[in-house]
Amino acid sequence: MSLPSLPFGISSFGNIRLSDRVYVDKTAQIFSMVDKHSRVLLTRPRRFGKSLLVSVLNSLFRSGDQDFQGLKIEKLWKERKQNKVVLLDFSVTCSSRFERFELNFVLHLLNSFSEHGFQCDSYLLPDLLEKLSEWLEGQEPGSLVLLVDEYEAPLTATLEDPKLFNLILKDISGFFSVIGSRDSAFRFVFITGIVNFKNTGMLSELKGLADISLDPEYGSIVGFTTQELKDYFSGYIENAARQLGAEPEALLQRLTGYYDGYCFEKTATVRVMNPWSVMSFLIYPTRGFRDHWFQTGGQPSVLKDLFRSGALKDPKNFAAVKTIPFSQLGGPAIGENFSEVDLLTQTGYLTFKSVDGNIAIVDYSTEEVRHAMAGMYLHQLVGKTIEQAGVMDFAIRLVKDNPETLVRIFNRLLESVDYEAYSIEDAKSVLAVIQIAMINVRLSPVIKVIAKGESVLEVQAGERTIVLTLEYCHPDQEAEQLLQVAVSQLDKPFSGKLGGRMEILKLVLVFSESDRRITVWSVA
Repeated sequence: MSLPSLPFGISSFGNIRLSDRVYVDKTAQIFSMVDKHSRVLLTRPRRFGKSLLVSVLNSLFRSGDQDFQGLKIEKLWKERKQNKVVLLDFSVTCSSRFERFELNFVLHLLNSFSEHGFQCDSYLLPDLLEKLSEWLEGQEPGSLVLLVDEYEAPLTATLEDPKLFNLILKDISGFFSVIGSRDSAFRFVFITGIVNFKNTGMLSELKGLADISLDPEYGSIVGFTTQELKDYFSGYIENAARQLGAEPEALLQRLTGYYDGYCFEKTATVRVMNPWSVMSFLIYPTRGFRDHWFQTGGQPSVLKDLFRSGALKDPKNFAAVKTIPFSQLGGPAIGENFSEVDLLTQTGYLTFKSVDGNIAIVDYSTEEVRHAMAGMYLHQLVGKTIEQAGVMDFAIRLVKDNPETLVRIFNRLLESVDYEAYSIEDAKSVLAVIQIAMINVRLSPVIKVIAKGESVLEVQAGERTIVLTLEYCHPDQEAEQLLQVAVSQLDKPFSGKLGGRMEILKLVLVFSESDRRITVWSVA
């Protein structure tokens, strides 16, 4: 029995239905959203299905339930009126030159509204907005539906240019001001984006705008839940399991273990997977679990800048617990810089893991993201890939190599670090560099704080547990003396077999600030 095709890379709801591809039915949530709200903002990271959601709404308001046979909304939708839908996508207007952006913006508005009879002879934005305001005033109340995809794309593309950012912000704000002033013309307004720039006041003129981005009811309105994976993709999971020689349930656990974990709502209980990553794996399972979502974003320069500034300037903060008040998830006010946690959370690199009152505890969204972020951060830290730094087959070496070789490998890594750009001034920061390299090869190292504030790094590598204790030797200290004291203070100095094939390897390392390498070490 052949499987229905996956909607991989397709954001047209009509095309998905016409070609009988898999559609994960979100229409009950969509109906609830439309029934409860008439003005809606939803922000989600890229590649989560926002454009498909816009396409679903486009089909619903243009053609009623024509394309929804067999879906949940078919029995819920009672409206028979077909609305005039204006479909906008502000990502097509992006430009690094303001004059070009403004022309793109004018042409996009003109082309989209002209479908329903709007005309304007001028290509100047003030003239167009004045004409648009007059035209909207003459429309039958509730006759229009406005769908805006990627509303802030021109702004996120210019975060590094404050002057251009503010000029574009003024233009987009002017458009939404006109929409707000002619509110009666619209039956429904739906706006999507990646980042919520609420602190700029860009959408403040829209009356009754409901920001559902943090609402638990809509926590899975885009993305796939584990249950949806079972309900809609079981045939693909069984097929992948056959190709990989695994049991379907075991493969599902591995798949969710690597790709599940995104949470966008304020109770931190609804978790979803990125559709792009899931379907990429299901189409090519023999390629393994790759960082599909992360790779589609390339290496944004704004992320690289974050790695060299703020908290991430110190490597020990890479894996540290991060928090942010929900009130601060709204982008910078005009003239202010983006909070790094706010930016990383809104763009999907961090996600809600738990909640403490009005504070969100955030961490890397999935194992996919954690691994990919470690790789990108490490590349910035040492100016090259881990392999280019001379650390080949790192995961395998950790499993098999003797202590002397491991120390040599650690030193290749530490000698490559850009110490001028990054703050590495204590033992925990040095351990963090090694930890990040281990995460980069899909291991799960943990830095633990033990007695007297000392830290150790512990990692499971195959059937070997490696425990690293590190002392930071300042120029006025003796490395050998630090080593002897550290070894004598270990609670349970032991390396060797634990029974069967399990092994513990405990190493005490001394890192020299002057030499920027491990100069002495011992097996404990």
